[in-house]
Amino acid sequence: IDKGAAYAPGNGDVYLEVRKLDSYLTLSRQKLDDLLPAGDADDTAKRDVRDFALWKGAKPGEPSWPTPWGNGRPGWHLECSAMAYAYLGENFDIHGGGIDLIFPHHENEIAQSKSAGYEFANYWMHNAWVTTAGEKMSKSLGNSLLVKEILKSVRAIELRWYLGSAHYRSMLEFSHAALKESATAFSR
Repeated sequence: IDKGAAYAPGNGDVYLEVRKLDSYLTLSRQKLDDLLPAGDADDTAKRDVRDFALWKGAKPGEPSWPTPWGNGRPGWHLECSAMAYAYLGENFDIHGGGIDLIFPHHENEIAQSKSAGYEFANYWMHNAWVTTAGEKMSKSLGNSLLVKEILKSVRAIELRWYLGSAHYRSMLEFSHAALKESATAFSR
């Protein structure tokens, strides 16, 4: 707020004003005017529908902390920037994550960190997913596998060989048959 990149509309929220940032969207190479607002966004207090929350006013039943704007909690992107700063400092070499995090999450991490005066990450490495039946494997979708269960059928080195067989930016379609074939190839 002191640097003019953020504003508090008076409802307990604090938003980053993305139009004031020259480097916004350089990672994803998108154009600000092409972006649509999030379907669940409450844009009544925002100057621009694409501005994002640095701090959210308290809601009943959620944890909150006192601030000059009222009780609230950090926005999702702010939590990650704060952790990166705490453990890695103002500037660090490599930040990674899944391709699904490039926008908006990583773009917003960069924006808020640079607005605070930090260089943040020098390089970005985004990995593709391990898929199953053509869908991203994830706990929230209920289609993930536990490593300890997979290791009942193959050795750890064979699993690593299989997972490393695809380029980190390429999808890897998981199947037990492909894993078994990869384990056989490794043994040779």
